[in-house]
Amino acid sequence: MSLIQINSHCYYYNSTVNIGYVTDGTTGLLIDTGIDTSSVKKVERELHRQQLPLTHLFITHAHADHYGGAAYLQKNYNIHTFAPEFEAAILQNPKLEPLYLFAGNDPLPELQNKFLQGPAMQVDTEVQQGELKAGTLRLRAIAVPGHSYHQLCILAYNILFAADAYFSSEQLNKHKIPYITDAEAAIQSLKVVQDIYCKGALPGHGVYEEDFQATVQDNIDYHEKLLVWLDRYIDQPVTHENIVASMCEAYKVNAPHLSQWLLYRTAVSAYLVGLIKRKKITHQVSDFKWTFYPAGS
Repeated sequence: MSLIQINSHCYYYNSTVNIGYVTDGTTGLLIDTGIDTSSVKKVERELHRQQLPLTHLFITHAHADHYGGAAYLQKNYNIHTFAPEFEAAILQNPKLEPLYLFAGNDPLPELQNKFLQGPAMQVDTEVQQGELKAGTLRLRAIAVPGHSYHQLCILAYNILFAADAYFSSEQLNKHKIPYITDAEAAIQSLKVVQDIYCKGALPGHGVYEEDFQATVQDNIDYHEKLLVWLDRYIDQPVTHENIVASMCEAYKVNAPHLSQWLLYRTAVSAYLVGLIKRKKITHQVSDFKWTFYPAGS
């Protein structure tokens, strides 16, 4: 797949994880890098072929599939790297990702893989929401938490590089229970994205769309559907472990390995967090088990 041009300034490399690119002819900003060196090398070859500059890098959030190729770029280019605050700590200390997924315990060797732990990278500038200057480029960073704690997307030249604020409908159906950390925060971020005025948007996983609002609404509806399922399921006291197992069974997810199960455990917990925030359920530790109750019981 070659570098796809959206307008005179914005491009993307469509792959399992999309890699964005913005240039004005002087400054060249890459948005995310894919999961490993081989991913970003494909984009590198395209930039060389088209004689496009590469001067800056923006990492939207600290999940290994979005930053795995960054260390290679930093080793081979004089490149200035931006990343969201808090996410930067994980990018520079990648063991933190399997560590938090493993509830703070020292991660087992099987969790220290390229899907959960990319190579350590350097962050030159930590970024918050607002205007962003990258060389001669003027961009806007927009906070979209919910999939990752301090994820930022980028609005450049009327194009939104949305990272994992939303997924393609195909991705939602593929993963069944999408990876998020807080369902309520994810839905509020989707509403923010839906209200952004721009020509089109590119998700981290999926294709560029001008009518992206419809796909964003599909995401909102999908999250709400999972919240309804979970709210109905918790009609009596039930433990966290049973909720995770029951929801994964109901949606027929595939999690034969510890790393996959940990991701789904986090995702299911995100919907529990959402229901707690909406005051639909309550929780307490009972007999050394984290137990959830219908509100008012």
